[in-house]
Amino acid sequence: MSAAAPASPITRADIESKLRELQGGATQRADAAANRAIKIAAALAVVVVVSAFFIGRRKGRHQTTIVEIRRV
Repeated sequence: MSAAAPASPITRADIESKLRELQGGATQRADAAANRAIKIAAALAVVVVVSAFFIGRRKGRHQTTIVEIRRV
């Protein structure tokens, strides 16, 4: 297969404009992915902190020593 010959020669400006167009689309996708990743990481951090709190609270209840003080 052979490519069709362009009507006019490709200039440096043509290449630069096409690369800027491609880079703009890639930058938008990367920003969207970064925002999503940040949201997921924040939600995961909240879940870890809350679960650690409740696990520690439960463990503290089970290991609490009760001391009785009696007057003689």
